[in-house]
Amino acid sequence: MYGSGALAGRRLAVTGGSRGLGGEIVRAALDEGAVVVACARGGEDLAALAGEVGDAPLFTSVADVAQPGAVEEFVHFAVGAMGGIDGVVACAGGARGRGLDDATAEDWAWTWEVNAGHSARLLAAAVPHLRAAGGGSAVVISSISGWKPGPQAQYGAAKAAQLHLVSSLARELAPDGIRVNAVSPGSMLIEGKRWDRLRREEPGEFARLVAEVPGGRLVTPREVAEVVLFLLSDASSGMSGANVPVDRAQNAPGPQGY
Repeated sequence: MYGSGALAGRRLAVTGGSRGLGGEIVRAALDEGAVVVACARGGEDLAALAGEVGDAPLFTSVADVAQPGAVEEFVHFAVGAMGGIDGVVACAGGARGRGLDDATAEDWAWTWEVNAGHSARLLAAAVPHLRAAGGGSAVVISSISGWKPGPQAQYGAAKAAQLHLVSSLARELAPDGIRVNAVSPGSMLIEGKRWDRLRREEPGEFARLVAEVPGGRLVTPREVAEVVLFLLSDASSGMSGANVPVDRAQNAPGPQGY
């Protein structure tokens, strides 16, 4: 853990918070004493997480952040559940479509909205409540794909947009005492997800991916979550507008290499 009680009493809203990295961020924040409201598209996954953490102060809401109004409704729910907000984490993300010849306009639009668009709307909805709390911390989960190019372009472009969003809003919101930072994970081994499937189905390709990481091991969701907690805590009070890679010095963000 980052440190005992580092987020004691903090009221946090986390999108994409049911499983994978988002679920790990929620668990870690609860361990540090935070009160958390998490949303995700899957009600069953949220229920499973709530059952896992037991009596910890976790509230959940089913929401598809790519849908109009969903992020704003989530923030409204979070404020009602916790009485305010001290920090937010834009963790929901994803991609649709393949290469440029095959990706449709809808693939580009959805990938943009679920990454950069939802992050912007989350901050816009949360800022009045962060101001009311005297300031706070916002963390946007981007990716090393935002500046280390790899397929598909729509995903990398959306992740790069998140990084610019963070840099710009950090300056805009600084007078309100609101810090905005990004965390950019490298390739993570998450059960049932892309790289776990590659490991099981195409071990040769997975070995090529691991070869892109000098340490020979993919970064874990817990390692990324610890950095997110640091940025939410007072220990990072001097940081805003930063992009923190958590990738174990990974080179290319995929087995194709450069």
